[in-house]
Amino acid sequence: VGKIIGIDLGTTNSLVAIVESGIPLVLADGQGRRLTPSVVRVSAAGEPVVGWEAKRGRVAHPETTVTSIKRFMGRRGDEVDSTAAASAYAIRAEGSGPVAVPLHGRDWSPEELSAEILKALRTIAAEGMIDRPEAAVITVPAYFNDAQRNATRNAGELAGLRVERIINEPTAAALAYGLGSLKEQSKVAVYDFGGGTFDLSILELNEGVFQVLATCGNTRLGGDDIDRVLIEHLAEQIGQAGGPSAATDPAIWARLAEAAEEAKARLSTENEVAIALPFLAPEFSFEYTLTREQLERLAKPVVARTREYCLKALADAGLASGDLDQVILVGGQTRMPLVREFASGVFGCGGGGPELNTSQNPDEAIALGAAIQAGILSGDFSGMLLLDVTPLSLGIETFGGLMNVIIPRNTTIPVKRGEAFTTVADYQKEVLIHVLQGEREKAADNWSLGRFTLEFEPQPKGVAKVGVQFEIDADGILHVLARDIKTGNEKLVEMASAVEVDDAEVQQMIEESVEHAFDDIEERRWIEAKLRAEQT
Repeated sequence: VGKIIGIDLGTTNSLVAIVESGIPLVLADGQGRRLTPSVVRVSAAGEPVVGWEAKRGRVAHPETTVTSIKRFMGRRGDEVDSTAAASAYAIRAEGSGPVAVPLHGRDWSPEELSAEILKALRTIAAEGMIDRPEAAVITVPAYFNDAQRNATRNAGELAGLRVERIINEPTAAALAYGLGSLKEQSKVAVYDFGGGTFDLSILELNEGVFQVLATCGNTRLGGDDIDRVLIEHLAEQIGQAGGPSAATDPAIWARLAEAAEEAKARLSTENEVAIALPFLAPEFSFEYTLTREQLERLAKPVVARTREYCLKALADAGLASGDLDQVILVGGQTRMPLVREFASGVFGCGGGGPELNTSQNPDEAIALGAAIQAGILSGDFSGMLLLDVTPLSLGIETFGGLMNVIIPRNTTIPVKRGEAFTTVADYQKEVLIHVLQGEREKAADNWSLGRFTLEFEPQPKGVAKVGVQFEIDADGILHVLARDIKTGNEKLVEMASAVEVDDAEVQQMIEESVEHAFDDIEERRWIEAKLRAEQT
C-alpha cells in the first residue's frame, strides 16, 4: 500500500497530515500555513478559488463565496432553511431534493465544493511528499448519518482520491492523543466542539486497542452558532446607532461575519477588543468595544447545549465522570475559556476527577489522528487497532408497524448481523424490506433509510423464510442483504438513499426514546398481543 494521507475536512478550516518515520505531521502550504480555510469562491469565469485567497475575497464577493459547506453535506432541501438563512450566498433547497449552491449560472453540489477544498489539500500534500498522494483517510463528525458519510466519500473521489476509510473525528483525536499522552489502559471522553458540529465520544484504550464505548452529538451545533449570535448582536447595535440593515445586505453581513470571527478568536486571550467597520454605508461607520464577558453571555446558551450529549454518552457507556481518566478537548472552539470551564464543570475535572487534557493543538489533533489511521492501514504502525461504533440502532419494519432492531446503537463496527423472518399472508410473491434507523418501538417514529422488495416462491403463511442481513462497513455505511432461504434468490442494497433521513432529528431521537419509553413498550405489547390473537 502506498502513502495514505489523513484529512480533517472541517466546517471552518481543513488540514492534511502524513506519517513520516513514525511521526504524524500536519503539512503546511508554501507560506507555512497549516490551516486551509474551508472557503470556496467561484469567479465570474466559473473557476473555483479555495482557501486563504477565497477568504480574503469574501467581503468583496459575498454572494459567490461559500463558507461552512460541510453543514449541507448529504442534506436535502427541506432540512436546511434555518441554516441557509445565515448565509450571504444563495442556497437552492427544494423539498426532498439535494441542496445546491447557484454560482454564476451553475448549480454546485456540496460534494463538488468540498472536493475543491480536498483538491487544495491534496496539492499541499503533493508539495511535501515525493509522490503525489492517491489515497486518503477523511474524518467526519461521529453523528454524521449514512448520507453525509457517502457525500464525504463522493467528495474525496471527485478530488481524485481513493478514500480508504471514513473515521469519526473524536476517534481520530483520541488516536492522536493516545500515541503519546495516554496510559496503556485508560478511559477518555473526547469533547469535540468544531465550527459546525459537536460530538462527545467515550473511548477505552487497552494495550493499543481503541474501542469507542459510546458517542453522542449534534451535526448542527458548533462555533458557527456562536458567530451567528454575535453577528446578530452587532447588527442590532448598528441598527440602534441608525446604521444600515445587515439582514438585507450580503456585503454588510460578510463584513460582520469576518469581524465576529476575528473578535471571538481574540477574546480567547484578551479581555476586550475594538471592532471598527468603516463606511458600512456612504455616511455611516461603526465602532464598538466587545468584552469577553459580553461574548460569554451571548455564547453561554450555545455552549450549554453540549451538556445533554455529554451526560447521554456517559450513560450509554455505563460510566460516571469519575470513571474517566481524561477529558480531551478538540476543535477550534475549545480554545474559548468559557468552553474549557464548561467542559471541566460537566465532567468534574480536577480534585480527584478526570484530567482536562489540552496538550495537543485543538485545530490539528483530528488531522493527526487521521494520519495515524492512514499509517495503520499502510503498515506504518503495528499493534494499534481502532474499533468504532454505530450511533443509532438499525432494523426493519415488521408486521403491525413495529421496528425490529437488528444492530443496536453503540455496536462496535465493522459488524454483520442478521435474522430470519416469515410471511403473514398465504402465497405472497414478494416481501417489502423497509430499513429503519432510530430508537423508537414503532416504525413510523423512526427514520426511513429506504425500501426495496424481494421476490420469492409463494408458500403458505408462516412457511416461507426470508433472511435479512445488515452489514456496517468500517466507514459506517450500511449494506442490506435479503435472501429467500428456500431458493437462494437474494438482493443486496447499499443504503446510499439515506439522504431521506432528516438529521435535524438526530438529537431528538435519543431524547424521545427515553421520554416515550413506557408508552412505546406498552403499545408494542398491545400490538403483539393483538397480532397473536388474530393468528389463533
